Amino acid sequence: MGIVASQSFKNLISTYLGFLIGAINTLFLYIQFLGDEYYGMVGYMLSSAYIMMPLMAFGVHNTLVKFYSTFKTRIALHSFLTLMLFLPLFIIIPLSFIGYLGYDTIGAYLSRENPMIKSYLVHIIITAIGLAYFEVFYAWAKVQMQTVFGNFMKEVFPRIGAMILLICLYFKLIDVKAFMLGLVCVYIVRMLIMQVYAFRIKLPIITFKKVNNLSAILKYSFLIIIAGSIATILLDIDKVMLGHYIPIEQIAYYSVAIFIAAVIAVPQRSMHQILLPLSAKYLNEKDFDSLKDLYKRSSLNLFIISGFIFLLIVLNINQMYLLIDEAYRVGVSVVLIISLAKLYDALLGNNNAILFNSDYYSMVLFFGVILIVAMIFLNILFIPLYGINGAAIATFLAIFLYNSIKLFFVYKKFKMLPFSVNTLKIGACITLGVILFYFWDFSFHPILNIILKSTLIAILYGFVIYVFKFSENITELIDKVLKR
Repeated sequence: MGIVASQSFKNLISTYLGFLIGAINTLFLYIQFLGDEYYGMVGYMLSSAYIMMPLMAFGVHNTLVKFYSTFKTRIALHSFLTLMLFLPLFIIIPLSFIGYLGYDTIGAYLSRENPMIKSYLVHIIITAIGLAYFEVFYAWAKVQMQTVFGNFMKEVFPRIGAMILLICLYFKLIDVKAFMLGLVCVYIVRMLIMQVYAFRIKLPIITFKKVNNLSAILKYSFLIIIAGSIATILLDIDKVMLGHYIPIEQIAYYSVAIFIAAVIAVPQRSMHQILLPLSAKYLNEKDFDSLKDLYKRSSLNLFIISGFIFLLIVLNINQMYLLIDEAYRVGVSVVLIISLAKLYDALLGNNNAILFNSDYYSMVLFFGVILIVAMIFLNILFIPLYGINGAAIATFLAIFLYNSIKLFFVYKKFKMLPFSVNTLKIGACITLGVILFYFWDFSFHPILNIILKSTLIAILYGFVIYVFKFSENITELIDKVLKR
């Protein structure tokens, strides 16, 4: 776990830095400087681009990680890497051409409820291309076990760019249209910087030779387009569908709630960057003992860390919403519902990495297609009834079902479960914490209330985790901190 602990810790710092900057943007700057309507448009634009990203990338960011360690000769490796660089263009070029020809038809369909959406279709496509090739270049670095810089670029850079643009908008250096265009440019520049970094680690040598195992690679890439899109679609389709049913400013309220709940996923996102190539390596080498150990450790550690963040958010959520515009307080229930889904995600550890890099990825695709259909149906059912709360309920049900199926499938095929007795104990601690502290607050200013309550929770939770030694890795980490 040495390389996992080292890079996960560095990634955790950069990811939380990104979320801190994102919190300033999301909870204050966007609300004050951009306005609800355009803020909702930003959420719709980025969500649509993220949904398109796996298709634009042709699944290459997953294919590169899965197959990289199987190529042993220099020529074979460079032929494979050349294919990975050019393969996305076989989707990007025709898809962009179709978008150009059908611009009016697509725009009319998507903008029935909110006409302004049609003006930003080009922005969505260009952003999706930037996101796609960024992930390709990031995967290029991941297979060299270098994840820290890429994680910084993924989590921090776009949020700094958005902050600068928002400040320029406030001082009237740019208008709203220039802001939207500038946001697209941020993602393109990020892609180019990641390309330079990735090529400095391993410079590509363009080699148009026959690639070994080409049919398996193309099959995997084609199928992983959908399989790799499942998580993205589950998280972003709700915002896109909200645009069809409710005024676009309510997407802003929903986006703020989703952002708050997404903080729970930060440790998982940080650790996943190194868990992905390691899981692929163990699978390719058939080292199932190491894979099982990685599965259990990643689940336990993520459950402890994400459980702590879950408590901080859920137990302080009412005070947090007192600090922002009153209109946004309709999102409290959304935060609670999505927070539970994020905590369940963390509990699965490197489950996704195992499935996407195993020989059973086609089954994940099968389950995923069914779940996307269910997700769309649930949104159609619940959004008209409950608005943004309905979208949250639909997302929770879909993620719960999807994760449960993946958990069962890994157990069936690999005879591995990530749980232990300590998992139950940690779950009991989290549940007890919610029962004891949710309905109790200090009678102070919200900021002081949040600080005092969070400090008390941190002390009690940390004490329990350390004294009962639920996790060897976290106990060792606390010991090091205490000695210093």
